[in-house]
Amino acid sequence: MEKSASPLQISTDLARLDIPMIYRYLSEESSWAVGIGRDVVERSIDNSLCFGAYLDGTQIGFARVISDYATFANLVDVFVLPAYRGRGYSKQLIQAVVDHPSLQRLRRFTLATFDAHDLYRRFGFTAPSRPELLMEKYFPNLYLS
Repeated sequence: MEKSASPLQISTDLARLDIPMIYRYLSEESSWAVGIGRDVVERSIDNSLCFGAYLDGTQIGFARVISDYATFANLVDVFVLPAYRGRGYSKQLIQAVVDHPSLQRLRRFTLATFDAHDLYRRFGFTAPSRPELLMEKYFPNLYLS
């Protein structure tokens, strides 16, 4: 899938991904994956639907979806590099994710966010309608140990 929204280009082509940049951002700058190993990042990319956001051929953003492509998807690892924020690129990236043909008619599409609730609400994401049904095993500092 190649989506062009001038000047930003969004692609699901794994060959275009700048793995060193993605790894660097996740392991050093993200609030959710500091310390993650490069092998873990590569394995997660290999087993997910990934979206790269590009300006003039340089990757400036990323999003990853874990899905069975039939009933469920989970959006993770979404970022736009700090130097490119505030220009609407995250909105274009999320739009490409929710519009992707393989992610239509899912019963549940989830994500977790610390501070981007307003962004995701624009695309129909809400707090869980029945949070008492949800459970998790969460290890926030896993990669630091």
